[in-house]
Amino acid sequence: MNHEEKIPFWRDDRILKIVIQVALVAIVVTIFIILGSNLARNFQRLRLNFGFGFLFDSDRPASFKIGDSPIDYSATDPYNRAILVGLLNSLRVMINGIVLATLVGITVGISRLSENWLVRQIATVYVETIRNTPLLLQLFFWYFAVFLRLPRIENPLIFLDSIFLSNRGMYIPFPTGTLQTWLSLGFLILSAILGIILWRRQTQVIVQQGASGRVFEIGLIGIAIAAILVIIFGLDWQQPQFDRTALTFEGGLNLSPEFATLLVGLTIYTAAFIAEVVRAGIQSVNKGQWEAARALGLKPGLIMRLVIFPQALRVMIPPLTSEFLNLAKNSSLAVAIGYTDIYAVSSTISNQTGKSVEMLIVVMTTYLIFNLIIASGMNWFNRSVQLKER
Repeated sequence: MNHEEKIPFWRDDRILKIVIQVALVAIVVTIFIILGSNLARNFQRLRLNFGFGFLFDSDRPASFKIGDSPIDYSATDPYNRAILVGLLNSLRVMINGIVLATLVGITVGISRLSENWLVRQIATVYVETIRNTPLLLQLFFWYFAVFLRLPRIENPLIFLDSIFLSNRGMYIPFPTGTLQTWLSLGFLILSAILGIILWRRQTQVIVQQGASGRVFEIGLIGIAIAAILVIIFGLDWQQPQFDRTALTFEGGLNLSPEFATLLVGLTIYTAAFIAEVVRAGIQSVNKGQWEAARALGLKPGLIMRLVIFPQALRVMIPPLTSEFLNLAKNSSLAVAIGYTDIYAVSSTISNQTGKSVEMLIVVMTTYLIFNLIIASGMNWFNRSVQLKER
């Protein structure tokens, strides 16, 4: 009678894996305990107190001004209000930067594969130049050589009688918060939802049934025209008015040179990397897909939109996630040009209060949350475009 030989525990893979994981957890916990105890001893030696209560103490005003403030803020507000302003400023740059960099990057990436020699070479020069130049140097160029070199506010550049450019920033029309504006925004949201539904339905009809999908295309064009008309005439636009006596603008939206520099710099820099991701993703699609789509009689635009780009997305999304995360982290370079983002505000508070550890934790936690949100959203998008196995 054969008995199964018992494996010694030091050779059992199942036991060894558990032991290794427990050992790693123990090492990590030990390191944190050592660092925490060292930090506590240093606080006691320097007679410092650890805590975040000072952020909400109304008797301790921030005592510093913030030039770019999307909400009401004064130097008499507590520190938590100043951090909120810095947080919103960071979000302004990140959200707008991601959207603009994606649009520019996709355009340049497709241009890199253009059959037009001039377009292809311009896109190549742009990508190779921007990718091989430090971002900080580019920010300095945009700030000192471009935006601060604009005409003085006494004689601003004027475009379309409503856009003003000067060394104090850009002043552009902006919708006011009236009922007309909110109703128009609601219509635009519904139009976007309906457009997505029609676009997906058109894709199914063309790919699965081989039909032209002309009806859906006409519907999409109609929705686009209606949305453009609502944007132009539906939103209650407030035009900036220039007071030459006081040398100030009233109404509209003011984009400071610091904000414009950071937004343009991050957009141009990140778009160069996104363009390479898009180019590589498109080239990863088998050439047989192009030939099959042409055999079906599809136009080049439909081939790219319905056949090639959806397949390339499965390859592009993971590296695109990294580029979006890099843009969010690179926004901390705002301190180099004087833009008051969350990092700049936290640095000022740290210098005033001596709460360097607390403010460092605030900044690290903020960027961690931002990046986790971006990564989670992109991971969800990645799962939605992957092939579903049955």
